Amino acid sequence: MLMEKRNAQAISRKEDWQLSMHLKICKWCRSYEEKLRILDDILKRKLFQNGKTEINDTDIQSFKNKVLEKLDI
Repeated sequence: MLMEKRNAQAISRKEDWQLSMHLKICKWCRSYEEKLRILDDILKRKLFQNGKTEINDTDIQSFKNKVLEKLDI
């Protein structure tokens, strides 16, 4: 949860310390953090490739539709 929060906004020093300590002992969360970083980079490149700087509701719905289409739901 703190990893997602950190990606969306700044976290407090206490939260940053807690997350750092947890990541030192939890290999699953370290792996998740790496995957989260990769996914975030891919999404940012895709979204901002045409010069956009903001995400609106239409962008979100379009993304959801594309994901559902890829999942064949």
